[in-house]
Amino acid sequence: MNRTGHRYFIVNKPYDMVSQFVSSHEVQLLGDLDFHFPEGTHAIGRLDINSEGLLILTTNKKITRLLFESKVPHERTYLVKVKYRVTQDSLDLMRNGIPIRIKGGGYYTTAPCKAEIVEKPENLSLNGFETDYIPHTWLKITLTEGKFHQVRKMVDALHHRCVRLVRQSIEGLELTNLPAGGVREIDETDFFQRLKINIA
Repeated sequence: MNRTGHRYFIVNKPYDMVSQFVSSHEVQLLGDLDFHFPEGTHAIGRLDINSEGLLILTTNKKITRLLFESKVPHERTYLVKVKYRVTQDSLDLMRNGIPIRIKGGGYYTTAPCKAEIVEKPENLSLNGFETDYIPHTWLKITLTEGKFHQVRKMVDALHHRCVRLVRQSIEGLELTNLPAGGVREIDETDFFQRLKINIA
C-alpha cells in the first residue's frame, strides 16, 4: 500500500480520445478504457484529442502543483510527425527558441529545447487520416515548458503542419512498450523518483 493511500497510473492515450472522464460532447473518454480506475482519479497535464501518448492519472490532487507548477523544470519528450522535410536551419531555430502565437494575440519566444530528426518509430501504425505518401519528417522534441499547444505552434511557426504528436515521456516516466489504450499502475515511490519530485 502506498504510504499516502493514493494511486498512480500512466496511460497510452489513443488518438481521438479526450483526457477526461466526463464531457458534454460525444467523444471517447478515459472511462472507455478497459480499466477500472478508483474514485477521484484525474488526469495530470492533459493531451488534446488529436494527440497521443503518455498521460498521468492519479488520485493525488497535489501532483499538478508538484510537477507542472514547480520551479524545477521537468522534461517532456514528444515524437512529432510534420509535413515536408525539415531543414537543419529550422531545427536550429527551434532549438534556440522561436516566437509562437499565444492567447490574446501576442507572441511568446519559447525556451531553448532539444530537437532532432529521427526515423519513423517502428511501433506506431498509421492513424486515422494519416498517410505516408506525402513527404514528411519525424522529430523528437524535448521541452521543459508547456504552453497551450506549444509543440504544434512551434512546428507551425516553421511552416510545417503537425500531422501526429505522441508524448513519449515526462522525466524518467516513459511509455516503453505500453500499447495504445493500455494502462499501467506505478508504485508511489517509483512514481516520484522517476518524476524527480521530492515528497519528503
